[in-house]
Amino acid sequence: MADGVGLASWPAAEPAAVPLWTARDTATMAGVLANIPADMAQRRIALAAVETAVEAWDGNADLRCRHALLLDAVGRTEEARQAYLVSLRETPGHAATLNGLGALLNRTGYRAAARTVFAQVTACHPRQALGHVNLANVLREDRDLSGARRHYEVALLLAPGLPEAHQGLGQVLADIGDPMGAERHWQIGYRDRVFTTWPYRGEGAPIRVLLLASVVGGNVPLRALLDDRIFEVVAVATEFATAKITLPQHDVVLNAIGDADLCGRGLSRAAELAARTNAPIVNHPHAVKATGRLANVRRFAEFSGVVTPGMALLPRELLQGRAAADVLRDSGFAWPMLLRAPGFHTGAHFLRVDTPSDLADAVAALPGEQLLAIDCLDAAGADGLFRKGRVLTIDGALYPLHWAISADWMVHYCSAGMATNPAYRAEEARFLLDMEGFIGAKAFAALRAIAAGIGLDYGGIDFGIGRDGDVLLFEANATMAIVPPSPDPIWDYRRPAITRATDATQTMFEQRATAVRRTPTAR
Repeated sequence: MADGVGLASWPAAEPAAVPLWTARDTATMAGVLANIPADMAQRRIALAAVETAVEAWDGNADLRCRHALLLDAVGRTEEARQAYLVSLRETPGHAATLNGLGALLNRTGYRAAARTVFAQVTACHPRQALGHVNLANVLREDRDLSGARRHYEVALLLAPGLPEAHQGLGQVLADIGDPMGAERHWQIGYRDRVFTTWPYRGEGAPIRVLLLASVVGGNVPLRALLDDRIFEVVAVATEFATAKITLPQHDVVLNAIGDADLCGRGLSRAAELAARTNAPIVNHPHAVKATGRLANVRRFAEFSGVVTPGMALLPRELLQGRAAADVLRDSGFAWPMLLRAPGFHTGAHFLRVDTPSDLADAVAALPGEQLLAIDCLDAAGADGLFRKGRVLTIDGALYPLHWAISADWMVHYCSAGMATNPAYRAEEARFLLDMEGFIGAKAFAALRAIAAGIGLDYGGIDFGIGRDGDVLLFEANATMAIVPPSPDPIWDYRRPAITRATDATQTMFEQRATAVRRTPTAR
């Protein structure tokens, strides 16, 4: 899921997408670590010149770092990684080299290694503000919010106006339920920084993507699906995009905002931006805005073969009142029931309340002025285990993504014990190989109807299967991410399904962009 991903770490999740050094950090980096050329031919010329210079000035850490940066910029990623490592063996602790290596590792999926490298930056260069920001970004991705907050705050002590630190701290404050504090930092962090350009490493003319994203989170992490050898991406922080801004040239608009409950303001602004272009739009903001949890319950409650939970959005004040349990009972809720703060995912701020006596503590533990009260769907199988499937809907077709099995009522793939239980994996393999045969024709038809109902070009459905073969609908929206499994051979059975979903998404992006290629696209 989107996991509340915000622009502080996404789509600029690759720390190299922002400057990794400033004049106040170290003067020795000036000049030799100047901007990487945007044109691929110029990058190759610059790379050849630096390779000659490295031979003449062997041991110059700045030149070696620039050599690695240019290797990465022309798409020679593994050579770049090795060049960074060689440079660090010769000059341990070189700030720009550590930051560059950390950025490369983070971008290519080695987040734990990136975290280690960025921690070394802050240890060796404690007064380098952007080193703290880079570490904080990775800590926040790992849900270490207290550690991320600490490093963002250190960065702001060192460089009070640093936009990236304000952006990141704003996101952390939003994650812990302090929207006013978050807004104060975002106002500084996104002032005059509405656009973020992702590096393009391809040959020839790229497919130009205008990516609409929200600063508050709820963005689908699509970076891995936008091959930087094909796509040139400019992301826009929608909440701070005024009507006066000039949209960059683009061939396709990709709305990456997925959470209708969290991103109302961002989706409204995204719709205004979408109205200013005649380029194809993937996941129109209006379609996404209709996929909130409560809206989906109302929309799909009468669908054949679909069971939706009772749900109500209630004010905190009511739930804190002495008569709260009676109000819930009179509204049709029974114990146990669920409470969650809207706009959060992966189990954050989501609690099961077993008895009326547990209600007050549960409400006190959740942020927000309104909370969702939700019926517990009977998702336990005959063996007492809970199961949750995920299917993607991509350009009108269904793609099974995973089938998680857990002893816990709150089923998340990463914590479900799939890695340690071969029987669980064997069951998931059957789901991935033949979803319709596995879940039954009734449930399969219900999933197709839900996919058509949400009307998204890219979206997903999380569901269980009831004892009567009905689909138990947990959620259906655009926040579903494709997360490749680790290289461990135990996951080999999952790779074909992941590849099919990935290929379908990339093909859709390319086809939408190239079917109608107009210039100019903004109006």
